[in-house]
Amino acid sequence: MKSRWNETDARDAVERYARAGVAEDLALRTYSARLLGADPSLVLHGGGNTSVKTTAVDLFGEPVDVLCVKGSGWDLATIEPPGHPAVRLTPLRRLRDLDRLSDEDMVNAQRQNLMNPSAPNPSVETLLHAFIPEKFIDHTHALAVLALADQPDAEALIAAVYGDRVACVPYVMPGFDLARRAAEIWESHVALEGLVLINHGIFSFGATARQSYERMIDLVSLAEARLAPVARPPAQAARPAAPADEVLPLLRGVLSQVAGDRWPSHWILDHRADETVMALANDPRLADWAGRGVATPDHVIRTKARPLVLPAPSGDLRAWRGTAVAAVSAFIADYEAYFRRNAARFPTGKTQLDPLPRVIVAPGFGLAGVGRSAPDAAVTADVAQSWAATVLAAESVGRFTPVGEADTFDMEYWSLEQAKLGKSAERRLERHVVVVTGGGGSIGAAAARAFAAEGAQVAVLDLDAAAALAVARGLGRAAFGLGCDVTDPTAVELAFAAVNARWGGVDIVVSNAGTATAGAMVSLSDDQLRSSFDINFFAHQTVARAAVRVFRAQGMGGALLFNVSKQALNPGPDFGAYGTSKAALLALMRQYALEHGADGVRVNAINPDRIRSGLLSETMIAARSASRGVDAATYMAGNLLGEEVTAEDVAQVMVFAAMMRRTTGAVITVDGGNVAAMVR
Repeated sequence: MKSRWNETDARDAVERYARAGVAEDLALRTYSARLLGADPSLVLHGGGNTSVKTTAVDLFGEPVDVLCVKGSGWDLATIEPPGHPAVRLTPLRRLRDLDRLSDEDMVNAQRQNLMNPSAPNPSVETLLHAFIPEKFIDHTHALAVLALADQPDAEALIAAVYGDRVACVPYVMPGFDLARRAAEIWESHVALEGLVLINHGIFSFGATARQSYERMIDLVSLAEARLAPVARPPAQAARPAAPADEVLPLLRGVLSQVAGDRWPSHWILDHRADETVMALANDPRLADWAGRGVATPDHVIRTKARPLVLPAPSGDLRAWRGTAVAAVSAFIADYEAYFRRNAARFPTGKTQLDPLPRVIVAPGFGLAGVGRSAPDAAVTADVAQSWAATVLAAESVGRFTPVGEADTFDMEYWSLEQAKLGKSAERRLERHVVVVTGGGGSIGAAAARAFAAEGAQVAVLDLDAAAALAVARGLGRAAFGLGCDVTDPTAVELAFAAVNARWGGVDIVVSNAGTATAGAMVSLSDDQLRSSFDINFFAHQTVARAAVRVFRAQGMGGALLFNVSKQALNPGPDFGAYGTSKAALLALMRQYALEHGADGVRVNAINPDRIRSGLLSETMIAARSASRGVDAATYMAGNLLGEEVTAEDVAQVMVFAAMMRRTTGAVITVDGGNVAAMVR
């Protein structure tokens, strides 16, 4: 492991933050914390914590000794100075005189001593940073160190690696007891560079930010050097698994089937199959390793105490699905027994979390993280990958031996740890995957934004790949864009395979792509008419067929929405190619509703009219307004409500239609009121 410290960058950070009134100590603390957070082998997704002891000025203008320590909700990779809220140091140190201190009282004491009462909660390990007098303190869950700390003879192994540079702290839950124990051990040694917390992680200390950071790098490098000479045994071969884009929808359906009405039935999956993951997944010891537990207890809130292990998904996938259903059911039964055993230790009781697995591992397949959103599933998969790396490293030098069941349970059901995930209400379409074709255009882009605003993961497909990517970028991490010619069946199949591989499956498909060809029927060439039908009818059939294939594989139902147009019911002059193909599309919608109601697939049509878009351009609006002898504004608002209908209006109706649980075969107009286009 190499130090990333750059003196020029450090000075630049000091100068940059100084312009915002940030003192040098805190500026360097921020700089070095970000260096740690940039390395996933040290810190993952909000893990680890850092601090500096310095001074601040109170309301009276008097200096106060403070501890600036990482605040809850901040990630070291992106932390800024407010992410290290200042806490009065003297009152924190006085807490050490207490015989005991509950977690709730500890949190209250820390909040009461914040210099800024609106700052985030200080880290649950704040007291450890306070009780040890070193100026700068860094804490990580370095994988190489965990491989040594998760051993039955961890203390002897660590002593052999570090000598008297570090001391070991036996496993204790984070909080007051750990802080006091760590301080006692620090005081019983001379000139320690750090502490290794058995089954937990490592702390480094220094008089400067650079010294503390580079000690962390050096200590982790020594652990890596201890692991390096041990050659990893070659990965065991496994029967080739079915493609991930076929397996993941089955897994998603299995989770839904077993969850039923008791627990959330929709989940997002994030598949990983790198060399490390496959080495673990294909090893015959996988089931044994999985049963031992997490690499560090902090991870249990993301991954649960162990992953679900399935056989390789090969051969008859229908039979494999049945095996997976039985395995998930057994996992749930085991989890509920684990909960009963451990909850009985608490007089006030505990409320059981959902018992579904968060990590699924299978030979030939790799692993999948399970989450309520794409970012959530990705975090789980990242943590699972780090677990895989830790297990393999630990087994290379001994035996992977993490904390036991009781300690794992205490962390999983620790109120302070649970608070890290937040308890915000889920948005209505969280856990759902939406595919929007023609997503680069006005209506498609508006639909993508509307579904994303409801919490959905959105795949934006468009013939113009750059337009699809631009729309997806505007939606954040829970979206991706893909170029796709919906008139090409192979391209459509590949697009759906990409969505399956990315998120595990599909729940809602908005078949929106279309084209408008003007001209009287008698003057249209056969090629023009066929081209209109290719995109306004056959492309929708291709998309619908691919969608239903995924819906049926999942066994979770689904929603299929067609952007039809009022032209299907109320054709206009010189627009025959468009109107006839859209009328055929309306019939296609009804046919799919008829044939797939038994699969739980809801199929509906959205009929918009006069929407500014690539189809109804400003030039076309001007021409059609002139032909009717009105201005453009009057033409666009030519409906019963007398108001122009926008792409956003259409998008909101699409979201509404997707959530209608007991409606299929319906036509919903979004035209402001057009008597001639009303359904008869």
